[in-house]
Amino acid sequence: MIPVLAVISTPVWIAIGVVGTVIVLALFFMVGQFIGLWFQAKLSGANVRLIDMIGMRFRKVNINMVVLNRIRAVKSGLEISTNDLETHYMAGGRLNNVVNALIAAAKAKIELDWDTACAIDLAGRDILDAVNTSVNPKVIDCPNPALGKSTIDAVAKDGIQLKARARVTVRTNLARLVGGATEETVIARVGEGIVSSIGSAESHKRVLENPDNISKAVLSRGLDSGTAFEILSIDIADVDVGENIGAKLQADQAEADKRRYQAEAEQRRAMAVALEQEYNAEAQKNRALVVLAEAEVPKAIAEAFRSGNLGIMDYYKMKNVIADTGMRDSIAGPGSHDQGGKN
Repeated sequence: MIPVLAVISTPVWIAIGVVGTVIVLALFFMVGQFIGLWFQAKLSGANVRLIDMIGMRFRKVNINMVVLNRIRAVKSGLEISTNDLETHYMAGGRLNNVVNALIAAAKAKIELDWDTACAIDLAGRDILDAVNTSVNPKVIDCPNPALGKSTIDAVAKDGIQLKARARVTVRTNLARLVGGATEETVIARVGEGIVSSIGSAESHKRVLENPDNISKAVLSRGLDSGTAFEILSIDIADVDVGENIGAKLQADQAEADKRRYQAEAEQRRAMAVALEQEYNAEAQKNRALVVLAEAEVPKAIAEAFRSGNLGIMDYYKMKNVIADTGMRDSIAGPGSHDQGGKN
């Protein structure tokens, strides 16, 4: 029986050799990419297996970022596994930020574990800034000038408006960072406390004399409850006197009362005019009735003549009386009754 290898021709052997060489070179090139990182990690005491690096390549993970952050963590005394680093990277986390925050927290003797740091980072918070603020408290302007308002306006009981500006010193509370309220909530609560404190003051002069009373009153309310910060101090930076709101409100009220009274007077005047018109119409009606009644007099006289109840001499005497009455009315002047003259 002829051996199989004996029947393989020379060109086939050449092809096999070329393919094998390419495979070996490819494997060497692939492994060669990681030799430098592997050797660097080895010398740093942060062992990372070559097989793990190859797996990261296929999973499209940034190998340099994972390995270098592991080296930095180990050099800082933190033991974070390669798998944890890779998992957080694939979850979309900011790996450099998290490792930097853990290193800073460890140096500052602040309790912060890997899981908490990852949760804060994945929640969208800047964990490195939070740790820095925990170590080095920051100052927040209240109100925030970037929102277009430069002062907190409030009115004391004497009606005088005060314009205040405060500076709030806060420190990050890492335990409440996940789910805790942001700076905007702290600013809103401090602003509300300042308004309430000024509004409860009997006089604006008391506030101007002791602005620190506002700070003490606001700080005692525990405004940092439920927030991601711990309020260290509230300082009233400036207090200015604004308008006399009380006098302005009284003037506005007086003007409103004036317009109301004018409207009521106009209503009464219109009612009086309407009533006068009604009386005039009633007078015209009564005068018409008088004219109608007077028109019946000649008829009554004629009827009296026919029935024999009135003689000619009686008629002349009546006419003389009427004429005498008309003469007296004309002598009396204007305003006298001249009904007899008309007859």
